[in-house]
Amino acid sequence: MQVALCDVGPRDGLQNDALVLEPAVRAELCDRLAATGLPRIECGSFVNPKVVPQMAGAEEVFAGLHRVDGVVYAALALNGRGVERAVAAGVDEVHLAYPLSDTFCARNQNTTLAEAAAAHEAMIAAAHAAGVRASVTLGASFGCPFEGPVPEARVIEHVERMARSGADEIMLADTIGVGVPKQVRSLVPAALRAAAGIPIGLHLHNTRNTGYANADAGIESGATIFDASIGGLGGCPFAPRATGNIATEDLVYLLDGLGVETGVDLAALISVAEWLAGVLGRDLPGQLYKAGPFIPAG
Repeated sequence: MQVALCDVGPRDGLQNDALVLEPAVRAELCDRLAATGLPRIECGSFVNPKVVPQMAGAEEVFAGLHRVDGVVYAALALNGRGVERAVAAGVDEVHLAYPLSDTFCARNQNTTLAEAAAAHEAMIAAAHAAGVRASVTLGASFGCPFEGPVPEARVIEHVERMARSGADEIMLADTIGVGVPKQVRSLVPAALRAAAGIPIGLHLHNTRNTGYANADAGIESGATIFDASIGGLGGCPFAPRATGNIATEDLVYLLDGLGVETGVDLAALISVAEWLAGVLGRDLPGQLYKAGPFIPAG
């Protein structure tokens, strides 16, 4: 079995960090990640820098990349203007995202859920018109920080809607890390049926230490794309107490043990986590870069 991994560290990992890294450093992070064999990197987001100053200078990040053939360089956009900026900067793929509750939509994008879904249909069309793939993430698919549990029927309704609108893939996000494997085993197969052939992936946070169990359940249930963040960095500026994503290197270790092919050099990935910890001047949430891979003594 083979899955595709996307490292979202340069975007989701850094967007809520107290330390704002310069665009050149963020571009270097992307270059280091690309050298590990990762097939896809979310290099930043084209959002208002006054709202998310950590993502300022996204155009400079893309201009500073040393692109590797075969690597998809993606970025997040939250509105039509963001899609335009991303396309102009030369992204290979635009990542679109909206949360599945009215309250979260209001806090995150100053809109309603219905308005957000309609806007994303238009953004998918705009990306495709520019010859760029569009991946849609359905945020808070496993629970909303403001409204509580999100009904599975609502998630599936929006999977169907984004599939009809031409999304190239659909990611189910546990934005605040409340999901458990039982939910994954129910939601992923239902989403696969609703998507009618469009790949389904998972964007998991480890806020309550269930992220890796959920990844394992996702593999069992047919998810074929996984977002993860180098070193386990991450968090949503608009979601209270939302902490880090699952760590890319920890996930690769798990997948290697399960016999799932990723094409990623684990030792190289650990080196990137060590480098980033040095840049940020602190330990990162991930475990593997501190413990090291399993090498028996003797």
